[in-house]
Amino acid sequence: MLKRMFVAADPGRLRLRSGVRAVLGIGLAVVVCGLAGHSLVGAITGGLAALLALFTVTDPTVRGQALTTALLPAAGLPVLALAALLHDQPVARDAAFLAVMGAGVYARRWGPRGHALGVFAFMSFFVTQFLHTLPGQLPELYSAVGLSLLASSAVRFGFWCYERRLPAPSVLPPVAGRGLARATTRQAIQATAGGAFALLVGQLLSEQRWYWAVGATWWVFVNTASRGETLVRGFRRVLGTLIGIPVGLIVVVPLHGAAVPTAVVVAAGVFGIFYSAAVSYTWMMFSVTVMAGALYGALGVLDPSLLALRLVETGVGALGAMAAVLLLLPVTTHATTDAWIQRALRCVHACTAEAAARLAGSATADPAPRVAELEVLLGRVRLSLGPLVHPLSPLRARKARAGQVLALLDVCAREVRGLASVAADPEASHDARLAAACWRVEASVEALTAPGRRHHEAVPVAGVLPAAGVAEPALAHLHSLERALADLAAPLHSSPRAPLIRA
Repeated sequence: MLKRMFVAADPGRLRLRSGVRAVLGIGLAVVVCGLAGHSLVGAITGGLAALLALFTVTDPTVRGQALTTALLPAAGLPVLALAALLHDQPVARDAAFLAVMGAGVYARRWGPRGHALGVFAFMSFFVTQFLHTLPGQLPELYSAVGLSLLASSAVRFGFWCYERRLPAPSVLPPVAGRGLARATTRQAIQATAGGAFALLVGQLLSEQRWYWAVGATWWVFVNTASRGETLVRGFRRVLGTLIGIPVGLIVVVPLHGAAVPTAVVVAAGVFGIFYSAAVSYTWMMFSVTVMAGALYGALGVLDPSLLALRLVETGVGALGAMAAVLLLLPVTTHATTDAWIQRALRCVHACTAEAAARLAGSATADPAPRVAELEVLLGRVRLSLGPLVHPLSPLRARKARAGQVLALLDVCAREVRGLASVAADPEASHDARLAAACWRVEASVEALTAPGRRHHEAVPVAGVLPAAGVAEPALAHLHSLERALADLAAPLHSSPRAPLIRA
């Protein structure tokens, strides 16, 4: 698991750059708050605001990121005020917390911007519980949030600006219909119900730290789209917390809140969050746990019993999320993965069409953006199929089927990248065989994604197997792509529970 985090591919060193930039942006935000004369509570609030801005704002363009960042105060500051005003009214406070939680999940229907605003609003309520914020502290906290967003934005959009250059599809695939037919509506209800369970049990365990359980439920739902993903994420959240607690005891407790070493531990935790988030949720949670322990050490309230309570509250929150997705309006793993696989296959066809047009001499055709989109979609497919290929999955037939689908989609991505590379060569040529191969790829994708032909009709594969020794690189990539699409017919068109018969 640890090896996976450090050996995982990091194209363009994006994860490394993201981690270093986050440390600089959040560090600058905290320094600015200190220079403005804010208290430790204000500095922590500002640092968290900077972290959320850098972590949750994922629009595909710099302009979109800047706009979403500018909108964060509009989502967070009113919630901050509401939570502070309800501090001494537990019933109203709890009801408002659950309402913000449900609205934050529901906002995901508006894509990356809605997701970021929803997270910022929820965490604004959460931080008031963490810091026991009172109304009289609001002016300082408002100032800290504003200064921190400006400081982190100066790093993100000024000192170290780079564009992701990858589309950021919604966490959830598009679902037709209204009301409960929409996955975002279902998940909003699930999150609210799971949060209510976590809140009630969390308060029985601790009248002071009950919000940890609600926070755990919230973060289990973030970036998940089905009950399978939610179950796996809940398990990994508890595991990451469990691993992080001993490190907190060994590293953080001996510091006794000393400013400089505590700041170093917090910076290491921030870097770990950003560096590991894309490849290992377990190690991201490990980093969060260590960072949270350091912050409690700075506040002078850290001890072993507090860390043990955090583990128990995290388990309660994860249990609430798991129970909600299993018992209340479940969004099945099969339905979600099926939607993502179809989107990926249609993107394969679009990549092929763009490459063929480029080879035919079109000056405007460019497969590169489509290839980048395919990489993002395959990432979503891998996340969605993660529960089925998990080592602890008891569903052997579905596990084997999911593994074969992932392997064949990886082949498709490899061949599409190769085809796009050939198309970029100005000396590459187009002929009738290339046009015919592209047509067969289109027919294969249509057969794989047509609703009426699933589970009972075979994909037309006549003529897809080429003669040995195909000379032209473009044709070689297309023939390999055809082969992979033909092999996908078996796992995609048969019952997901039937034993997989390999060719």
